[in-house]
Amino acid sequence: MTWKIYAAGKPALAYAKTGIAEYLKRLQRGAKVEVIYLKAGDSESVSKDLLARSEGTFRIALDERGKAWTTDQLVQKVNGWEMDPGIKTISLLIGASDGHTPALRDSCRAIWALSPLTLQHELALVVLLEQIYRAYTIKRGEPYHR
Repeated sequence: MTWKIYAAGKPALAYAKTGIAEYLKRLQRGAKVEVIYLKAGDSESVSKDLLARSEGTFRIALDERGKAWTTDQLVQKVNGWEMDPGIKTISLLIGASDGHTPALRDSCRAIWALSPLTLQHELALVVLLEQIYRAYTIKRGEPYHR
């Protein structure tokens, strides 16, 4: 299974770039994860681009209006997705600064809230990558999560 994370706008903050690079490096051992940066813009144009690029994949929108998952729930979901022969690629969608359009949210299989707070895109990406990494270390029985 492949993870594709689509994010509007490239990171500019040094700490975010460092965190993103660190977790992508760590994830090379256990998962295929790719981050694709889109041109930043308004909700309508970014959502349209996200929908076009993620066509045919299992879409998950990152949105504060979504459901919060515990780490254990994420691990269970990853296990289920990996066992589903119909899921080859999971697309995680981080939208424009003004959020996703209703059409994009309606086209997703899940809406995941990393936090009830609105997170800045760069920070959301670091948190997202860390949670994916954490899930895979749990799956491998590594002590990182403790």
